[in-house]
Amino acid sequence: MKHVLAAAMPLLLTGIVAAQTAPINLPATPSTVVWGYYSAKAKPVLTIHSGDTVHIQTLSTCGPTERLEEEGVAAADIPPDNADIYREVKDKGPGGHILTGPVDIAEAEPGDVLEVQILKIDLDTSFACNGFAAGRGFLPNDYPYGGSKIIPLDRQRMVARFAPGIEIPLHPFFGSMGIAPPPSAGRIDSAPPWMHAGNMDNKELVAGTTLYIPVHAKGALFEVGDGHAGQGNGEVDITAMETFLSGTFKFIVHKDQHLLWPRAETPTHYISMGFSPDLKEATTLAVRDMINFLVEQKHLSRDDAYMLTSVAVDVDITQLVDGNVGVHAMCPKSIFTK
Repeated sequence: MKHVLAAAMPLLLTGIVAAQTAPINLPATPSTVVWGYYSAKAKPVLTIHSGDTVHIQTLSTCGPTERLEEEGVAAADIPPDNADIYREVKDKGPGGHILTGPVDIAEAEPGDVLEVQILKIDLDTSFACNGFAAGRGFLPNDYPYGGSKIIPLDRQRMVARFAPGIEIPLHPFFGSMGIAPPPSAGRIDSAPPWMHAGNMDNKELVAGTTLYIPVHAKGALFEVGDGHAGQGNGEVDITAMETFLSGTFKFIVHKDQHLLWPRAETPTHYISMGFSPDLKEATTLAVRDMINFLVEQKHLSRDDAYMLTSVAVDVDITQLVDGNVGVHAMCPKSIFTK
């Protein structure tokens, strides 16, 4: 069984790649989104081929237009489709994320790996929101009430003006990028990340990174949303700097690869991931898959891979609040001299 990560792509994987001249555009409208779920039975809103590039618009999780206006956001700053989607989409749940898709990649079949190159991410608005609610987040007993905040975004300087004297650098990424789970799982909640990827909330997955997801259903059925202008590891109050993003993605199918968990590559690191209700189990999954990568792609013995993971790989908490918590292990590329 081959396991893949980006370092291996140029040499070890042969993807099915089609010719394409310009990105396909997929706007967020009432007819192109799903509300709160991933499913192998979801109806595709777009069918493409391996090698195609798609520009995808997404909504935020900040809520309906009326609420945003009540919180002080100017009507002109709210994408107009937000109101249409909240008014017209009736098939909702069990989760709360509004995701654009699904996109059917025609060549993808169970047992393949879908490579998702994140080519570009655009901030579509000049504000973000953050909020918490009673009974949710990492410290629910400390905050038995709710709170929310509109955070202005300076897109020229690429900073968020959180409060007087506090500016946060912007690092836009999509909290949720995923595909259909195995058909036997049915319609699953959009909140917990799992083997289908989904709501990973991994702040490393910015423009210029690549995600690899094991395919479980015909067409893969890619969905994306939950745009973040930035986030701290942990996402402890249950939200990041939630905002409206558009992304440009290139999709490549790698046949018969049988990856178990999502992996990723940044310009500087290889990333393995683990998701579970239990933090120790999530850590075990992420560390074990990093060891698998080092054995399979860097040709280390299992003993050396275990030791290298201990001395050179950072094991980070991704998020603590999505039902399945997340852990990711980051291996620096710079340690490899050949």
